[in-house]
Amino acid sequence: QVQLVESGGGLVQAGGSLRLSCAASGLVFRFNDMGWYRQVLGKQRELVATISSIGTTKSADPVKGRFTISRDNVKNTLYLQMNSLKPEDTAVYYCNAGGTGTNRDYWGRGTQVTVSS
Repeated sequence: QVQLVESGGGLVQAGGSLRLSCAASGLVFRFNDMGWYRQVLGKQRELVATISSIGTTKSADPVKGRFTISRDNVKNTLYLQMNSLKPEDTAVYYCNAGGTGTNRDYWGRGTQVTVSS
């Protein structure tokens, strides 16, 4: 059974930093494209950043230069380093395995990030 467990969310002031982690089990982590998505209540889930199985990364325009996605294929863990946080970054952040961003992928339960102004 595939499990993706996010951690590291919380409350932070604008300009601060957080590091999200996603511990993966039940899948061959190193072969999977991985990603982070976020969702604000009442809005559609949106892509934050992805990293392919070979380490190619992509970031959405709103987070470019501030967020960095990375992976550790030994620890089976995905990371999202978030710097210079803004109130508009407030959302539930979800870990994704599979790379399509659809219900065909595996998803974690999410971790709340709240940025105060």
